[in-house]
Amino acid sequence: MKFKPAIKPYTGAAGGWGSLEATTRYVLDSKQALKNIRNLLRVNKSKGFDCPGCAWGDDNSSTFSFCENGAKAVSWEATRKSVDEAFFAQNSVTRLYAQSDYFLEYQGRLTQPLRYNPETDHYEVVSWQQAFALIARHLKALDNPDQLELYTSGRASNEASYLYQLFGRMFGTNNFPDCSNMCHEASGTGLKQSIGIGKGTIRLNDFEQADAILVFGQNPGTNHPRMLHSLRHAADRGCRIVTFNTLRERGLERFADPQNPLELLTPKSGRISSRYLQPNLGGDMAAVRGIVKALLETHRQRLSQGEQGLFDDQFIATHTNGIDDYLAAVDATSWQQIVDQSGLLEQQLREVADIYRQAERVICTWAMGITQHKHSVSTVREITNLQLLFGQLGKPGSGLCPVRGHSNVQGNRTMGIDEKPSQAMLDRLARHYGFNPPREAGHSTVQALEAMLRGEVKVLLALGGNLAAAAPDTWRTEQALRCCALTVHISTKLNRSHLITGREALILPTLGRTERDTQASGNQYVTVEDSFSMVHASEGVNPPISTEQRSETAIVAGIASAVLGNDKLDWQQLAGDYSLIRDHIAATVPGFTDFNQRCEQPGGFYLGNAAAELRFATASGKAEFCHAALPEVLFPQVGDEAAPFTLQTLRSHDQYNTTIYGLDDRYRGVYGQREVVFVHPEDLAALGLADGDKVDIETLWNDGVTRRVSGFKAISYDIPRGNLAAYYPETNPLVPLSSYGDETHTPTSKSVPVKLVPSLAVEDNRIM
Repeated sequence: MKFKPAIKPYTGAAGGWGSLEATTRYVLDSKQALKNIRNLLRVNKSKGFDCPGCAWGDDNSSTFSFCENGAKAVSWEATRKSVDEAFFAQNSVTRLYAQSDYFLEYQGRLTQPLRYNPETDHYEVVSWQQAFALIARHLKALDNPDQLELYTSGRASNEASYLYQLFGRMFGTNNFPDCSNMCHEASGTGLKQSIGIGKGTIRLNDFEQADAILVFGQNPGTNHPRMLHSLRHAADRGCRIVTFNTLRERGLERFADPQNPLELLTPKSGRISSRYLQPNLGGDMAAVRGIVKALLETHRQRLSQGEQGLFDDQFIATHTNGIDDYLAAVDATSWQQIVDQSGLLEQQLREVADIYRQAERVICTWAMGITQHKHSVSTVREITNLQLLFGQLGKPGSGLCPVRGHSNVQGNRTMGIDEKPSQAMLDRLARHYGFNPPREAGHSTVQALEAMLRGEVKVLLALGGNLAAAAPDTWRTEQALRCCALTVHISTKLNRSHLITGREALILPTLGRTERDTQASGNQYVTVEDSFSMVHASEGVNPPISTEQRSETAIVAGIASAVLGNDKLDWQQLAGDYSLIRDHIAATVPGFTDFNQRCEQPGGFYLGNAAAELRFATASGKAEFCHAALPEVLFPQVGDEAAPFTLQTLRSHDQYNTTIYGLDDRYRGVYGQREVVFVHPEDLAALGLADGDKVDIETLWNDGVTRRVSGFKAISYDIPRGNLAAYYPETNPLVPLSSYGDETHTPTSKSVPVKLVPSLAVEDNRIM
């Protein structure tokens, strides 16, 4: 495909004809149009398959239960293009490494197990038995189990994830770095500390009852488009939606429903946000603190006049702990600090406080714009503080809603993909299987990469994902992977990580979510968990493109059988009948009693949420207010040079995680290119730059390493002064591995201190 670079403002609403046109184009480009039309009619339906894209919930009422980006994901997976033995014979790893990420994945599906030959610099076909034997040889030769890292992508099913964590713990390690470490770790950590559970407290239908919705740091138009339907329906019935987002995003401004003929064929659309505020990157905690400060003033004024205060005193007294310390922290925070750090006016925050005050039922929802900063845990807890003051838990139409990214990232954690497992979970595994699982915490993703660099890790197994492209500090990440003796990737398509090999390397081709999974006992289904704690069955409909592809579950079982044998657990039997795996899950994971029977419920079943029932699994047995102070500064000064800009990395509209579907970002007006940086026009003028000039972006950090990417086109955009945005993975080289969130080790990809300089001739975006 050829792309002509262009910058032209998009005047339409999100959704509408533009969405339908893009969906049609991707279905046709797959060269499997009829099959993909059939596929899309089965997406997120009973007796169908769960969308391999985002983790938004299913409403089970629409004829079409997919969005534009879901259609891209389905069509991208269900292509007839494939990379086979001949392709790898013609293309060395060195040659493929020089290609773009888009080129790599556009080549098609992986169809055969492959082993890297360092002497020829080519991948070569091997048998499954040879692949499993190579993995077993390496793992049995380790000095200790912690020399193994077991990485997991959020696309892995509950069944595959459960077997994977069980294999790792029977082998003897809790090293389970995963994609959640790099995105929503702060949500889980902060919510556990505040309300005792690391999941959101609402269900999808709560959006139908909310009087106000506060949206923090997320762009649903690109990252979870089905959310726009919920927001639009809420706005249409009078719910007031307040958005806090550094960039102006079309999906949060107005939306045309592609399933509404009038809105599809005319310019008609509906407004989403009644207020749209653009805080500085990292300024959301200060913004929420300002809202609370304004509400606290009104609360006290009412009390002084003998009236009823604003706060839910009965809820606070019965269900919370720490209110006095929190209100003291609010009093100690000046309006000047709030305004300076948030980048918002006091009057703007007072207006939001009035909207909140007038609403009986409020939802607070957020995504990675909140969770990828140094102080992200405190920010999540500050949002929770606001909700606790008004008792916005445990009643319809209100609560806390972290919107997860990949389709089963929440289910992975529920199944035990966790480097810091609870002792209760380990106890359940020990009793059920009769072994002693390791008790020490393992490695998060950043910790795993650091351990590789120190030479402490010898083998990486990756269940899906694209670690080399997803992780920060790209060139150090690549160095870390090359330090391994063996790297193994279970994948559907070729990606960047396959070309960053250990001394030995394997690629194992797996089935996709859309494909029929036939095992010894017949056709199988798997399950996933969405952002609302709903568990859905997912059953593929297409025949696999190759008889050599295996399911993720079968591959994990094959590895476990080769490494551990089948004496204590018959791994191959489990791979032959997934209902047996679900029986084990039912016996060891809370909330999954009668798992197989409950999977038959149309629309799935709800796991429940203790905090939504006002049961808080904290030390005090109550929800805990957090009295953290605002950060004194958002970034440390590096020597004598303060960072003039803060950069966030983000997705384009033709992208899902590290998968690049195309080179357009329609809603932001970018076409045929990705190496762009969004800049306020006055910042461009102050630098003496014109719109479209090429710049280099350089990180200002305190480790003496130069991190620079070159030749980016500077584009004027509606973004606060001093803030920048650019796409990942192209700008991941700018995110220092040592810059991560407090308590989480999540890379600070939304708050990178940088400077812009006129572009140098050097185009090699490496550490220099």
